[in-house]
Amino acid sequence: MDQPQSLASHARATLALGLPLVGSSLAQMALHVADTVMVGWYGVVPLAAVVLGSSSFFILFILGAGFAKAILPLVATARAAGDEAQVRRDARMGLWLSAGFGVLIYPVFWFAGPILLMLGQKPEVAALAQDYMRVAGLGMIMALWVAVLQSWLSALGRTGVVLWVTLAALVVNVAVNWALIFGNWGMPELGARGAAIATLLVQIVSFVALGFYATYQPALRKYHLFQRFWRVDPQALRQVFRLGWPIGLTGIAEGGLFQASALMMGWVGTVQLAAHGIALEAASVAFMAHVGLSSAATIRIAGFAETGQARALRDAALVALGLSGLVAVTVIAAFLLLPQQIIGLFLDSGKPESAQILTFGVTLLALAALFQLADAMQVMALSLLRGLQDTRVPMVLAAVSYWVIGIPCSYVLAFPLGYGGVGLWFGLVVGLAAAGLSLLLRFWRLAPQPRMAGEAALEL
Repeated sequence: MDQPQSLASHARATLALGLPLVGSSLAQMALHVADTVMVGWYGVVPLAAVVLGSSSFFILFILGAGFAKAILPLVATARAAGDEAQVRRDARMGLWLSAGFGVLIYPVFWFAGPILLMLGQKPEVAALAQDYMRVAGLGMIMALWVAVLQSWLSALGRTGVVLWVTLAALVVNVAVNWALIFGNWGMPELGARGAAIATLLVQIVSFVALGFYATYQPALRKYHLFQRFWRVDPQALRQVFRLGWPIGLTGIAEGGLFQASALMMGWVGTVQLAAHGIALEAASVAFMAHVGLSSAATIRIAGFAETGQARALRDAALVALGLSGLVAVTVIAAFLLLPQQIIGLFLDSGKPESAQILTFGVTLLALAALFQLADAMQVMALSLLRGLQDTRVPMVLAAVSYWVIGIPCSYVLAFPLGYGGVGLWFGLVVGLAAAGLSLLLRFWRLAPQPRMAGEAALEL
């Protein structure tokens, strides 16, 4: 039955789910920032090694995390259908696939040194990065399992615990970094390897905490999450895999877009590359709000699709887009009204090149205003489609928008047409906007018949 709900009630429900996820996303980002800052205090070569190692880990994590993200709509759908067994099976097969991915990918971590040398990295940096990655890579399975449990709990409306465990993980990370990177509190001084051990311990602690909550929280005991964990469920395995691998590849396509933009900005100049990094960092902080709200949208759309509430589904989507738009407008105002203050947070005013970076960074931050709208639109559209269990066609639309439209547009504007870094950023905006518009059009085409959306996705 399509029960009418006010837009205000939709907004309250979306915020109740989304705000803790926004906080969790920001805390997750702070984990990586803490590693970078604290190793930066220790030394330049260790910092370079950790930046290489952690960025490589993150790229591979994005690929494997597609299975965890697939859990959101699947579990939300099973919950709406009242199928407690399926709630358990989907999560369990997500854990299985994540473990398989972690095992298959570990050789990349073990042989990271030779790979980095082939990519032109300095021997001392490559060797230290390999030390970091061999330890951190042991935590890939745990990191993916944490992501699966976060999705599972979020789909069941337990987003608060996801936030608190992530905040606790941040505290543990900083404390263990302080002990093992620098040799404080009687611990050995391990530098970059100490940061890797801290990362591994944080993943283990996070999984234990979330697993304990999922097992013993009274309202969740009925799902028996880890019951007969060793038993394979072929149907659930296929479903999680079918939805998950396109999500992982979509994430890689988007991440590659920004890696390529950084490479091209390096061709423009060192000052421009520094300003590019700062502007992207500021935009990334704001982007976390859209990530949290979009995850909440996935959960709600999946529930309405399963129960056949077409009107509620469309209203929930409109409200989620509206909330994301409000965040974008707020960030745009900050970027346009306070650009020097924002860029200045990342600079040491005593260094001679800071003035040039500040000047160019202010220009990029103005472009980041357009970037905000486009980026918010594409991440929200992807998440709305995931709520309809539609991931393969969105993967193609996103990849074409990023790599066939965005990157060529950036290159042509930056170099043949001579607009430099400004043209490069405008090309990024074009690519992201193309993704957002095409994905939103697809969502509204599928949305009128929510019960058929999952089946339509199989046929397209």
